[in-house]
Amino acid sequence: MSDGKYHLVLLAAVLLVLLWSGINPHDYFTWVLEVLPALIAMAILAAVYKRFRFTRLVYTLAALHMMILIVGGHYTYAEVPLFDWIKEAFNLSRNHYDRVGHLAQGFIPAIVAREVLLRVTTLKPGKMLFFIVVCICLAFSAFYELIEWWVAVATGTAADAFLGSQGDVWDSQWDMFMCMLGSIASQLIFSRLHDRQLAPILNQEREADA
Repeated sequence: MSDGKYHLVLLAAVLLVLLWSGINPHDYFTWVLEVLPALIAMAILAAVYKRFRFTRLVYTLAALHMMILIVGGHYTYAEVPLFDWIKEAFNLSRNHYDRVGHLAQGFIPAIVAREVLLRVTTLKPGKMLFFIVVCICLAFSAFYELIEWWVAVATGTAADAFLGSQGDVWDSQWDMFMCMLGSIASQLIFSRLHDRQLAPILNQEREADA
């Protein structure tokens, strides 16, 4: 399958999940807040598609991340049924879909940040790149926690479902910790595959600059 067709398949999958998600969600205020980041990411990827086309790995992970956000928007992160079942089956203290979402917040953007840095800076694969990518993901996670705080201040209890803290006073710290773990795990798992997919793109860009 060509890259173009593959990208269209991913887009269609995300749009189908989005359509389902928008049908009778938990509440539309929370749905908009949770789905908005996915829509913004989709718009950015579409806007730069012709002049900055990412690897298949990035588009695949980005589509997965969007679907995680969209599913969370439909149910709210604290009430995803599968994770309610897991909570009951294993006698857990909370619905852990929120933790999965914040793990993804580091796991997936890490590869996006890695690709951008390798293509637009002089950084090379190695310890410094690894460290900077983790820092970028942590910065993004911290900013998202600020957004949650601002929404809570502006709307009061209407933001409870969006925050998804489930009574945990350390929820923000857990969210950032999960993001950090995700960014580390993603680079350890995917760096070699990512480098292989990047190699022809980097060669083309060097030839174009020559």
